[in-house]
Amino acid sequence: MDLRWLRLALTFAVALAFAGSIGGVYSYNRPPMRKDLIVRHLEDLDDSSPQQVHISSVGEDKMRISWITDSSTPATVEYTTTSGAQGTSVTGTTSSYDYLRYKSGEIHEVVIGPLNPNTVYYYRCGSDSAPELSFKTPPAQFPINFAVVGDLGQTDWTNSTLQHIAESNYDMLLLPGDLSYADFIQPLWDSFGRLVEPLASQRPWMVTQGNHEVEKIPLIHKEPFTAYNARWRMPFEESGSDSNLYYSFDVAGVHVIMLGSYTDFGPTSSQYSWLQADLGKIDRNKTPWTVVLIHAPWYNTNTAHQGEKESIDMKASMEKLLYQARVDVVFAGHVHAYERFTRVYNGNNDNCAPVYINIGDGGNREGLASKYQNPKPDISLYREASFGHGELNVVNSTNALWTWHRNDDDEAVTSDSLWLTSLSSEPACKVQN
Repeated sequence: MDLRWLRLALTFAVALAFAGSIGGVYSYNRPPMRKDLIVRHLEDLDDSSPQQVHISSVGEDKMRISWITDSSTPATVEYTTTSGAQGTSVTGTTSSYDYLRYKSGEIHEVVIGPLNPNTVYYYRCGSDSAPELSFKTPPAQFPINFAVVGDLGQTDWTNSTLQHIAESNYDMLLLPGDLSYADFIQPLWDSFGRLVEPLASQRPWMVTQGNHEVEKIPLIHKEPFTAYNARWRMPFEESGSDSNLYYSFDVAGVHVIMLGSYTDFGPTSSQYSWLQADLGKIDRNKTPWTVVLIHAPWYNTNTAHQGEKESIDMKASMEKLLYQARVDVVFAGHVHAYERFTRVYNGNNDNCAPVYINIGDGGNREGLASKYQNPKPDISLYREASFGHGELNVVNSTNALWTWHRNDDDEAVTSDSLWLTSLSSEPACKVQN
């Protein structure tokens, strides 16, 4: 199958309807498309071999292990803290999905635990003959180091970004939407799963959705997020959410909130009600830091993706909630460039507001958004159209170091950095009710 030809044909057939359904995705002049890096099924693997393995945190001491096989096999994981030893066996669930003429492989999910923090576990998916893999659980307390990357895609740029992330000492990866850039071509979801498996099988990847996960085709495939929800199940039930598109979790003194830019977010929506309740339950003695991830940025001085309702309307609906709860940092994707703002609320500098950081520069095939608005507003402190990733090293309850690394540096060169102080430690920034 020629994926490029299929993409062009399908895009031509649905472009007008699809563009209207997700609000301004084609709102600027894009650079020429680049070729996807296709990662194919290894020939020496049989139909029952686990592939596309990735893990995600469930609660504070459990892990969800997900993988795909081409044939029906037991949804069983055996895990232990000793390499090569017989371990505990847990059975989970298996599902699949259809999309147009595509049928997915068998998608297996197993939740294991309770697990010890900051510990290496060895595991096998499906059977004793499966290869032994390993992962490390996040720490239970500070310090903790997050890798943060958005709009990842699967290109040579992506490969470089992933190599830099692999060389960092990170505990968990946070991704604010736009994962595979499959864009209706479902085999590209499989390719993406194989591409990220070396990293995603070793550390928990916590993600939220972007516009490229919608994959809704009017009159043809009416259900949005079919592949995303089937392949990347996050722990939404544990946080009281009714949707895989928004959820929260605690890890090592940090409360992380993943919001959905492409599902209802207005004041009468389920997401709004859930967010309001979730923010109200934060215990700053237990989690002094609060971090939020969205896809469409609320602040953006790039010429790309201006005027979109997912940014404007969601900001109008939810910004006050985040401000009153003293959220520390808001990460966004969507714009294929890097930009860091000061602490800002309602367009103005405010020392008790979140720092906004746009990091949709993982390496996708659409290329960089290289044009910025001029003159640069005072609230924008650093901006650069380069691919890369960020690291948030939360040192203790008060201090965290944010660094951004462009991926075209051969070495791990820090291009931008900022020491952050938690708002919970600032006497002037008490939580507003």
